[in-house]
Amino acid sequence: MKPPWKILMATPLFFLLTLHTLASPAYDHQPSTRRSKGQVCIGCVLVVSVIEQLAQVHNSTVQTSMERLCSYLPEKLFLKTTCYLVVGIFGPDIIKLLRVDVNADVVCHALEFCKQDPGQPLCHLYPLPKETWKLTLEKARQIVKKSPTLTYSRSGSDICSLPFLAKICQRIKLAIQNSLPFKDVDSDKYSVFPTLRGSHWRGRDCNDSNKMAYPGRRPDNWDIHQDSNCNGIWGVDPKDGIPYEKKFCEGSQPRGIILLGDSAGAHFHIPPDWITASQMSLKSFFNLPTALTNELDWPQLSGTTGFLDSTSRVKENSIYLRLRKRNHCNHRDYQNISRNGASSQSLEKFIESLSRNQLLDQPAIVIYAMIGNDVCNGKIDPVPGMTTPEKLYSKVMQTLQYLDSHLPNGSHVILYGLPDGTFLWDNLHNRYHPLGQLNKDVTYAHLYSFLSCLQVSPCHGWMSSNKTLRTLTSERAEQLSITLKKIATSQKFTNFNLFYMDFDFREKSLKP
Repeated sequence: MKPPWKILMATPLFFLLTLHTLASPAYDHQPSTRRSKGQVCIGCVLVVSVIEQLAQVHNSTVQTSMERLCSYLPEKLFLKTTCYLVVGIFGPDIIKLLRVDVNADVVCHALEFCKQDPGQPLCHLYPLPKETWKLTLEKARQIVKKSPTLTYSRSGSDICSLPFLAKICQRIKLAIQNSLPFKDVDSDKYSVFPTLRGSHWRGRDCNDSNKMAYPGRRPDNWDIHQDSNCNGIWGVDPKDGIPYEKKFCEGSQPRGIILLGDSAGAHFHIPPDWITASQMSLKSFFNLPTALTNELDWPQLSGTTGFLDSTSRVKENSIYLRLRKRNHCNHRDYQNISRNGASSQSLEKFIESLSRNQLLDQPAIVIYAMIGNDVCNGKIDPVPGMTTPEKLYSKVMQTLQYLDSHLPNGSHVILYGLPDGTFLWDNLHNRYHPLGQLNKDVTYAHLYSFLSCLQVSPCHGWMSSNKTLRTLTSERAEQLSITLKKIATSQKFTNFNLFYMDFDFREKSLKP
């Protein structure tokens, strides 16, 4: 039988990768050490919370609770192995600390995964203990005072420094940086592999040994001999000798859909049952390996380029699926060029991953939807870090000029305005977060405050209890939307028509 404390930080693996992704391009201006410390702290608090709540839900010991969580994780990507190994290191101390009835905040501070820097406020998710914080923490530190595990937390190394995880982390890192398929034999920017920026993000390649065969191109000689555009239509009708591509697609004006977006466009999502002890089961983490290799995004379910059925009760009907339904010649012609944390200021770093040839490819509908990170950051004072209308104008014009030099004639570009994100606070702040549903002790307001204190909030401006700050953030978002609208109404381009659309966040369904 394996040691009794078999579970802690396979979950940190995906949480820390998630938080790394969340903090990527949008937060390049923040000190990396502070960001990293905040991510580690959040990862620890989340995992210890789940362990503690699993024990409560199943009326079991912490030891059994950890073994239960470990058993839920899949074997893929060494997740189960990682879980057992890391828990073998930290498990005994977790057990000792939870036995004396302290919460996850105290546990993670005692193990030094969370730290209060001099002159900085104390960051905590849960209500403070009845005794003074200083006294409670000192008692907890005495319990693990001689523990060898403190050398790990003090080293500053993250879980990706473990030798057997280095390759996995590197793959994910490359996929994030390049926004290009990791597996692409013919280097045409399309792949037969679904994740790591593969066919979940852009149409599946139908011939990965021929770089002239890919989704979205104009058919080569009406695809008499092969499917050059991967829409499944090729060959000749023996009855009349007319190529099928010509018969079904000529004059139908095929066109692809391309999204330039952020985490909303990439469909970033952490399923509630990953962090809700009462809902956890063997099925909960079935899609975890896929989610990890998709940067914790679900582009295959997104509202713009999604093509798979959602497992939720919400009926997804993406723009791509509508285009395909109207014209099957559009099959597989989609690209989701989105990145967590992206903004108008960082798009230039990955826009070259877009695939369109002006001479060989069909026109496209391009949606520009940088809807948050130009006003969102995690700084204590987020306002100075917001994009100004002048900077937005400059970067968007740069993007449009790039598109004009790459899109086939007859394309369309749609600029989405920014939403009024005050809707988030107004509708969520007093609801219980999944971590707080069991004991009614953590609301979204508590979580927002915790993230902001650690300076890793995805949007301090809109996720703040300060109404004035929320209003200032919305005012800047409105200014940027006005700038986008002015660009759309005043600028003309050779190869595409330009449009503007307001982004009405209130029309979108929002689940707690």
